[in-house]
Amino acid sequence: MDILLVEDNKLISKSLVYTLQSKGHKTTLCETCEAALLQAGQEYDLIILDVTLPDGNGFELYRDISRVNTAPVIFLTAMDDEDHIVGGLELGAVDYITKPFSTRELLARIRRFDKKATGQSTVLTVGSIYADTESHTVRNGDKTVELTALEYRILLMLMQNAGKVVTRERIMEKIWDIAGNFVNDNTLTVYIKRIRQKLDTDLIRTVKGIGYKMEET
Repeated sequence: MDILLVEDNKLISKSLVYTLQSKGHKTTLCETCEAALLQAGQEYDLIILDVTLPDGNGFELYRDISRVNTAPVIFLTAMDDEDHIVGGLELGAVDYITKPFSTRELLARIRRFDKKATGQSTVLTVGSIYADTESHTVRNGDKTVELTALEYRILLMLMQNAGKVVTRERIMEKIWDIAGNFVNDNTLTVYIKRIRQKLDTDLIRTVKGIGYKMEET
């Protein structure tokens, strides 16, 4: 797995990086919010995120990261407080570990998200469209489809919610460029049009006044 670890405690981070790498996980360490934001646009299988960082709050950092990265997040913190735990989970985190913790416990939780270890498929399929979330390739039947990073993220959102309506607001919130280049309503319309053209399919349906729906066939 490719893991982004955001942790400022050098003793903890050194131990975690060693343990994760010894288990075969490629690990990128960031010690500040600023450094993590610079890495957020890269592809990761899992993000381990400390709540208390020297230049900001981990919950706020998570909101920024989630706009450009769909990797599952495990919060890591010394705050054994129910409000913090519930707050983190409500934001969308998949798990929450309080310090002190054993590396054995953390590795056990990480295994839940290791697609290769669990045998979980990395391929999403809707009709004739295939998206491999590990190789980041998209195909329509046997034809490879070249998408930009933002087009790819939009398509994944629609495929992951196939058969359901995804609102325009939700899409725009998730694809907001982390550098501050906000994707507005008109720009989103253009992106959807380009995705349809590149996929050469009518599976993406516009739900007037609400958003978009990728039809299951």
